[in-house]
Amino acid sequence: MTTDIKEIMIRLESHRLWIETIGEQGEKLGIDEIDLQNVDMSQYPLDQAYITACIFDGMNLNHKDFSSSLLSSSTFISTNLEGADFCKSNVSYVNFTNANVKAARLADSECIETVFVQADLSDANLVAGLFDETDFRNAILFNADVRLATFERVLLKGAKLTGVRGLEEAFIKSINIGTPEQPNILAGEEARKWLEDNK
Repeated sequence: MTTDIKEIMIRLESHRLWIETIGEQGEKLGIDEIDLQNVDMSQYPLDQAYITACIFDGMNLNHKDFSSSLLSSSTFISTNLEGADFCKSNVSYVNFTNANVKAARLADSECIETVFVQADLSDANLVAGLFDETDFRNAILFNADVRLATFERVLLKGAKLTGVRGLEEAFIKSINIGTPEQPNILAGEEARKWLEDNK
């Protein structure tokens, strides 16, 4: 966690060059266990990067492009991510508790044990995402698009599912309407019916 901001800026600049020259110059970003809360990310692309176990808590990252990045185990607690793009990203074990993820794109993303507790995912694009043991407790999923998404052992207690779109085309394997400690698992058609009844 001791990497200084100047060094991070140099690496971000190098990553931007790497993207702009399609890998001819610069270097792909790879950072691990760095607190980025005091780094101004506004000028830098964060797509196609390896950013693991880093801290983005409370930052303003609206419309930021994280597509095709590996973000495993990073935290975005109470972060503004409205319109952010996580398409084809790996956000497994990421913590989005209380984050603003409105209209964000999580299409084709991998969300294994990802935490969206109390996150606002209104109008989010979850198309073809993999949601395995993902925690959506008390999350807002108004008008979220879940076509072709896979749901397995997903926690949904208290989630607001009004207007969720594409359920009939989603792969609903199982959902947990209880808690991790006291699960209440619904599978297959029973899970789908519960989702339809609660949207």
